[in-house]
Amino acid sequence: MGDLEFSPFDRAIHEDPFSVYTRLRAEAPIYHNPDLDFWALSRHADVTAALPDSALYSNAYGPTLDKEVWGSDAERVLSIVAMDPPRHTALRALINKWFTPRRVALLEDRIREIALGHLEPALERGAFDFATDFSGPLPLDVISEMIGVPDVDKAFVRNYGSTMMIRRAGEGVSDEQAQAGMTLIEYYSAFIAERRKGPLGDDLLSVLMTELGDGEIVAFLLLLIGAGSETTTHLLGSAWYWAWRFPDEREKAFSGRIKDWVEETLRYDSPAAGVARRLTADHELHGTKIPAGARMWLLLTSANRDERVFPDPDRFDLDRDTTAMVTFGVGRHYCVGSALGRLEAKVALEALVARVSSAYEIDPAGIRRLRSSNVRGFASLPTVVEARSL
Repeated sequence: MGDLEFSPFDRAIHEDPFSVYTRLRAEAPIYHNPDLDFWALSRHADVTAALPDSALYSNAYGPTLDKEVWGSDAERVLSIVAMDPPRHTALRALINKWFTPRRVALLEDRIREIALGHLEPALERGAFDFATDFSGPLPLDVISEMIGVPDVDKAFVRNYGSTMMIRRAGEGVSDEQAQAGMTLIEYYSAFIAERRKGPLGDDLLSVLMTELGDGEIVAFLLLLIGAGSETTTHLLGSAWYWAWRFPDEREKAFSGRIKDWVEETLRYDSPAAGVARRLTADHELHGTKIPAGARMWLLLTSANRDERVFPDPDRFDLDRDTTAMVTFGVGRHYCVGSALGRLEAKVALEALVARVSSAYEIDPAGIRRLRSSNVRGFASLPTVVEARSL
């Protein structure tokens, strides 16, 4: 089979990482890449033990191995996902109030309106790019809705947000991305300043304004643009793709089993490929000594395919028990937006199932995956649908 080599920046990994993950779990559950200077954990038991242990596996250097972000000042750019307690605990308590399942459920009707606003023009054409025409714009507009961005500005935020999130693993941040980020910083800074002139409202921004300074709020809003939208975007794209690849499961999905469709997609092809941590002390694992300061890479996608936990893990199966999946993390860094992401996916897929036949097609020649070290998803997913009569 050849030497076992793994890098999250490898383009072949972006296309199909799962055979490599199988070998990592079997042959090298603690894998060291000396050239890139990181250690990877691939087994479910090791990943679930590391994720909640912020005392040993620190978040303070950020959740990605990308050299442009990794470092002691990651919090300045990545807000809450680059914090340890007690700072993380305080900010998490603040934003949790707005992301409870009960509070998120109040957004369902508005999410449906936004989803249909993007879906109906696409369905009129019959052929569209699922990634750029539907699954990409939807969560960006939902985030704008949550923080009170005026309708007239939502396309502006969506366009620059999409540009800022262009992924080119290992190639650094382009001038175009940097400019898009600066444009959004300027917009959000002016938006916050204007909002501070008036009374607080019933939106997420008002919650943040009660406790945080403007710079901290801007950092958090930029995080929402990235982490808060990409999860839903790539969850939807993967659900659409894998149902197409597995026709029997597609029929189950289209028969009304939307929740099972969402949950198995989250396990089978997680939007987050992995998260980084920094080891705070010397540690021994599987007989291997790892030094303090080591960059650790926790492979969520591999843990979700661990045959020790999920029988026949490479089969897409809507009848599967997915409760042990680690897609949204474990412990204090469990994804605060998990309820929102699940709701957006449910609403979007319900709208699709109600309006199109299960006999949709995806053009294999036009499929393009992201080139990202830590996010899995599609940059392009050309789709042809046959509309149902409502």
